[in-house]
Amino acid sequence: MGQKVNPYGFRLGVTKEWKAFWYAPKKEIPNILFEDLMIRNKIDSLGREVAVASVEIYRKGDQVRVVIFTARPGVLIGKGGSNIERLKSELQEIVGDKKLDVKVVEVKKPELSAKLQAEFIVDRIEKRASYKRAMKQTIARTMKGGAKGIKVQCSGRLDGAEIARTEWFKEGRVPLQTLTADIDYAYIPAKTKFGVIGVKVWIYRGDLPVRRFRKEQVEV
Repeated sequence: MGQKVNPYGFRLGVTKEWKAFWYAPKKEIPNILFEDLMIRNKIDSLGREVAVASVEIYRKGDQVRVVIFTARPGVLIGKGGSNIERLKSELQEIVGDKKLDVKVVEVKKPELSAKLQAEFIVDRIEKRASYKRAMKQTIARTMKGGAKGIKVQCSGRLDGAEIARTEWFKEGRVPLQTLTADIDYAYIPAKTKFGVIGVKVWIYRGDLPVRRFRKEQVEV
């Protein structure tokens, strides 16, 4: 049987870059990893209405920069910057005495973000809408947004069925075994009264040269 591997980890260091940039002595690594996890969990707790696509963390000495990529920067920042200031104060409690900087970057094409598209399907399923319709709407929107291929999969007690099953739809090409293929992947569980339904999305956005990382990489 073919074994599954996370598309991001499979391409890490080849065409994908890390989502945390720092170096630390061996004894400090567990504490910093836990700190990074707390930061990501705090941002995830803001809810789906903020539409956070990804979070990157940069560390240099006692400086910490958190870069939040979102499709709705206005909602994240809030009126007069009230929301982002509240978030900064909460993140400052996590990092302690370190100098914290939070930057918000707008996602120009949310249709090409697997996480945002998976969140849309999860939201529709939790509101008891048709999962098939949500999957087909996601595929149509993503392909119209410029993707070269997409695969969407839902697993669990679909429509409250007694026996769990897996259903998926695919359009275009999704070359999972090609290292140079720019594949964005996300898995998000939908919590329903019948149990958990797993939603997976793969989006093929074209090919990338080996080790050519994003030009707008943020530096501390």
